[in-house]
Amino acid sequence: MTIDSIIQALGARIINIEDPKREITAGYCGDFLSNVISKAPADSVWFTVMNNQNVAAVQTLADIALTVICEGVEPDATLAARVKERGLNMIVTDLGVYEAVRKI
Repeated sequence: MTIDSIIQALGARIINIEDPKREITAGYCGDFLSNVISKAPADSVWFTVMNNQNVAAVQTLADIALTVICEGVEPDATLAARVKERGLNMIVTDLGVYEAVRKI
């Protein structure tokens, strides 16, 4: 599955997409950032409701291919800027985490 196909499946809003054809090989759901760093596989899609600048740091450290912010939560201005600066892939969906995971 690619980032493009996830965007389509979720009807998501794009915050930043640098590599729409990047392959997703796994997924992770969670909001405890230390758990995400230690347990989310590289090239995964991460489902969260976190929306502060620490999300960009975690996404970078864990080599997460795509972050999906769920429940219509919008990234704060600092996070949106960091994602663009670092060339990270991030989208927002109005779906809850469970519903978003089921869609893909």
